[in-house]
Amino acid sequence: MTPPAASERLRPVTWGLLAAGTAVAASLLAGTAASALPVVVGVAVTRAGADVAGVACVGIALVAVLLPGSGTGSTRHELVRVRGVVDRALLALGGAWIVLLLLGIMFRSADAFGRPLTGLGVPEALAWSTQLAAGRGLLLTAGCAAGVLGCAAVRLRDADRVPVRIPLVAALLGVVTPTVTGHAGSAPDHQLAVVSAALHAGAAALWVGGLGALIVLVARRRMLLAAALPRYSTLAGYCIVTVAVTGVLGAQVRMEGWDALLTTGYGLLVVAKAAVLVALAGLGALARRRLSTGRTPVLRWAGLEVGLMAVTLGLAAALTQAAP
Repeated sequence: MTPPAASERLRPVTWGLLAAGTAVAASLLAGTAASALPVVVGVAVTRAGADVAGVACVGIALVAVLLPGSGTGSTRHELVRVRGVVDRALLALGGAWIVLLLLGIMFRSADAFGRPLTGLGVPEALAWSTQLAAGRGLLLTAGCAAGVLGCAAVRLRDADRVPVRIPLVAALLGVVTPTVTGHAGSAPDHQLAVVSAALHAGAAALWVGGLGALIVLVARRRMLLAAALPRYSTLAGYCIVTVAVTGVLGAQVRMEGWDALLTTGYGLLVVAKAAVLVALAGLGALARRRLSTGRTPVLRWAGLEVGLMAVTLGLAAALTQAAP
């Protein structure tokens, strides 16, 4: 196995920065925020950062589930190493997820009350986070992130006590919760909006997080890649279809008409996100076909796909702040 280059180790950081930068730029260009610039940036960065942390937790736990349960010789040694990395990563990401969610509550409270962050009081933050559905959703998500962190801490001491499927489910619930307690919960067609938003967020997290985790954790471990890739590819195919269908349904429910696609900031964000998803569908098929060979050039293709996915996460974060 070839040790990863420094540039490859920095890929997760690059993906996170790309998502946050896209969220800030999209929010400003689409005119979705009217607060002071620091608050606008804070809302976009914390929302995108929390999304990235949650999706990363989903993907890392998913890869651990996709890996074989046992092995012999060098395969067994690699499995032990990867599982240790998974648990340490979930511990760190779970903690970062909680911090970003709490910061997000502060920035979004300041945005709701039209105040700078320094002028926000504890009563206002408590009121926003407990009396509004969006605030309660963030608190529930923080609870899910705490579950991921707790499971990882226990697994680091004794992995047999907590199956890795449990932090995977907790992370998925954490990713889904903000979507069903935000705009979807107040949409005219409530049930359709909530179901489509939940499926959309869950499928996207499995697709995006799974590929990113494959690249970081097992792309250079050919025996493990050969075991995990076919199962991921099958899952990714279903996820792509789910994301596309639920994305169309969600946009249709929230917009008054299809002409809003080109006449509103929300519609333009939907168009941009759809264009990226179309590019991902083609690029994903190519990347996964080359990924099965384990050659270095495919890592660039798969890395580009995850980079585009990070852009999509940034656009999604901006969409949550936009009015149809």
